[in-house]
Amino acid sequence: MTNPLLDTLVLPRFDAIRPEQIEPALDALIAEHESVVRSVIARDARSFTEVWMPLERAETAIDAMWSTVSHLHGVADSPELRAAYAAGQERLVENRLQVMQNQALYEALVALTATDDFAARPQTDRAAVEHIVRDFRLSGVALDAERRARFAAVSVELSNLSTAFGNAVLDATDAWFEHVEDAALLAGISDTDIAIFAEAAKARGLTGWAITLQAPSVSAVLTFAENRDLRARVYRAFGTRASDEGPHAGQFDNSARIAALLDLRREAAELLGFPDPVAWSLATKMAPDAGQVLAFLRDLGRRAKPAAEREFAELATFAAEQLGIDALQSWDVAFTSDRLRAARYAVDEKEVRAYFPVERVIAGWQQLLERLFGIRLVARADVPVYHPDACYYDVMDDNGAVFAGVYLDLHARAGKRSGAWMAQARPRLNDGNVHRVPVAYLVCNFAPKTEDRPSLLSHNEVVTLLHETGHCLHHLFTRVDRPNIAGTSGFEWDAVELPSQLMEDFAWDRDVLRGMSGQYQTGAPLPDALFDKLIAARRFLSGMAVVRQIEFALFDLLLHLGTLGTNPIEVIEAVRDEVSVVRPPAWHRFPHAFGHIFAGGYASGYYSYLWAEVLAADGFQRFAEAGLIDRTTAASFRDEVLARGASRPAAESFRAFRGRDADPQAMLVRHGLAADAH
Repeated sequence: MTNPLLDTLVLPRFDAIRPEQIEPALDALIAEHESVVRSVIARDARSFTEVWMPLERAETAIDAMWSTVSHLHGVADSPELRAAYAAGQERLVENRLQVMQNQALYEALVALTATDDFAARPQTDRAAVEHIVRDFRLSGVALDAERRARFAAVSVELSNLSTAFGNAVLDATDAWFEHVEDAALLAGISDTDIAIFAEAAKARGLTGWAITLQAPSVSAVLTFAENRDLRARVYRAFGTRASDEGPHAGQFDNSARIAALLDLRREAAELLGFPDPVAWSLATKMAPDAGQVLAFLRDLGRRAKPAAEREFAELATFAAEQLGIDALQSWDVAFTSDRLRAARYAVDEKEVRAYFPVERVIAGWQQLLERLFGIRLVARADVPVYHPDACYYDVMDDNGAVFAGVYLDLHARAGKRSGAWMAQARPRLNDGNVHRVPVAYLVCNFAPKTEDRPSLLSHNEVVTLLHETGHCLHHLFTRVDRPNIAGTSGFEWDAVELPSQLMEDFAWDRDVLRGMSGQYQTGAPLPDALFDKLIAARRFLSGMAVVRQIEFALFDLLLHLGTLGTNPIEVIEAVRDEVSVVRPPAWHRFPHAFGHIFAGGYASGYYSYLWAEVLAADGFQRFAEAGLIDRTTAASFRDEVLARGASRPAAESFRAFRGRDADPQAMLVRHGLAADAH
């Protein structure tokens, strides 16, 4: 096989993949897919084996190939790869729509669901077909020819715009840096972060230091830099990325893309008979309608905002009395928060980081997974990777059998999009003679190590690692053999954060944290005194953190509902009038880099983080009640939630694990917004 992208039944051959191979690989796989569709339609037989399985095989091959391309686009971008990705993504959307709007194929699948053969199939098989039949309807299969064609055209353009939005944010992030030659400007910043700035300058052929818009660099400046003007400059550059404001005003501007995305999403929803994009989005989610989601968010806002206002007032007072900052601005908040936390709880973020060198964190992370789930991660040196930062692990069970795999890619770098995420590399397959384990990508953007300094993580970054681990486990632990409903695939989007947010809470256990720590110079584990300070400070500014999430969720919903208009700046300002306590300047352009809803899967669904947190907080209580690191509870969570995927509704899986519906009180207690009943 000359094109490595076509070898979809093995791990990606990253050492052999080139951008010019993407188009011919797509040609071959789409042609095979089209041939399968024609064959299924032409057959008189209507059994699961004859109708469903050929379609699944063809679609799984396309998905596996494209997951490789998409991953490279996210972690190792280049102009050539970007162009090939954009062209391929458009073709994939077109092909998907041709399939999902094929009335003859839809009728064949509907006919399959009416057969005795189908009724006798296992629940997972029936659920897989029922999900696809629903998706056909949501792709416009029932529309007349003219409207069906328009829906297809709109869908392709939406995909193109989302890709372009994300590219603009990446380009804007990589385009800006500040060259610093006076060390005094960096006062307050740790030696580790300063070493990263020195490496960034060296990479650009400069002396001194270079501050970039990579997340670790921005966080270091905004949290620790004593120079207020430097904080303001970095904040402005970061907060105006890909917009009509800031140092690159207009150069990467996403304004027109946002307007076009909103118009086209509304048109697509209306073509399908929905009143707005929110109703279209909620058709596949747990939440019943926009009214209930808005009521949930606003009720939470009413509970959280008084606490947030008190917290902000305390910050402002501390800033004025202790730091000489008379009017607290957005670029002062992280810096003032760090100083107040240190003063109130004696938590020094730089001291905390010293206990979490990334190698020690990963060793402790592996120990936690073994203690909870009885699994071991064994590094493989023979698996090709795409960058020296990345590595691959076999995931083994108690008996030493490999049942999954995971790629780990932890550090920020140019050409890699910001944030942290899990993505599927390969699905679980058991099809005749084909047996393949599920494989995931786990990606973060931690500060890289330098020549003389290790990569040191904040406690928040340890939480992030465990969050993405939850998503990975959802994919890796599946026992569902139908890829379209296995793991996170097909899982209700407003419940998909349940495993990830549940796993976060393990980062607040003394023994777990000690096991993930080791002072980078001495190897000493996190001392009890420092852990106690972290626990005391856990809910520090929690009200402000919650209203910030409510702000993002309300902005997303109200913008897509259109009830406040479609100007994103006007909508975000109106939302801030309602719930916010930190008010950025008028030139701030948060929407222009809000990739979750304009370049990701969270459009009309950002509320999912808070909605799923109700499930996660209550679900974690079952672990706490059993003593936390409890194999029986972990096995139940694995069996009833993680292993089931979307083979049944998420609410049923949660009830099977918890024994009842979720109690919202646990989430309020988690944030200190309600008294703990215990």
